[in-house]
Amino acid sequence: MKKIILIEDETGVVSFIKKGLQENGYEVSVAFDGKTGVQLVQSNDFDLVILDIMLPEMNGLDACKEIRKTNPHVPILFLTALGTSENIVLGLESGGDDYLVKPFKFIELVARIKSLLRRSHNGNPAEPAEPEVDQEYLYQFSDLVLNDYTKKVTRGGEEISLTSTEYKLLLYFLNNPEKVISRAEILDAVWGVNYELGTNVVDVYVNYLRKKLDHQEDQKLIHTVIGMGYVMKKP
Repeated sequence: MKKIILIEDETGVVSFIKKGLQENGYEVSVAFDGKTGVQLVQSNDFDLVILDIMLPEMNGLDACKEIRKTNPHVPILFLTALGTSENIVLGLESGGDDYLVKPFKFIELVARIKSLLRRSHNGNPAEPAEPEVDQEYLYQFSDLVLNDYTKKVTRGGEEISLTSTEYKLLLYFLNNPEKVISRAEILDAVWGVNYELGTNVVDVYVNYLRKKLDHQEDQKLIHTVIGMGYVMKKP
């Protein structure tokens, strides 16, 4: 199980992220200030660090620099409301590997985490390999392939054109293969809103996605689980 530390002082954000990551199979530790976060990273073996910039005791930029003094290879993902180009550059120059601006979709956070963990090669330094950059963002299930770097989707080698919402929905399924997912979970992850009785937007978009992915009845990847939701499983 991959171990992640979340260094964030907003309790609501901490609760939301921790619960979601634990449901996705990650072990999550939390620090509510930069100084404590640095101490925990230096005394434990984490696979990834999620780090806010606006923190008490020590800001995220300084915390990142301190972490890099003793651990140059652990992936660090900045998570902050400071989304200007200048702040992004400062974050990356202080030693961060990626940057996600609040507010964000949880599905995007999970995708960034998976990408960083792939690049870290299970804790070892990532080798520069620009020709292989696409592999870092690759999701494959059966004969379906999604490249989250180029945003290209193919099935059986045939390219499939998806809308932005269809793409997000597919990525969410690919992040949760073989798992039965409720309509409420899908609505929250893809649309970022709470489930409302009577809405059928999830069913509508699942049908859109099925029409584009499934050319024959025996090729279905997304299946309905009556009374529970949907599951992506191999035909």
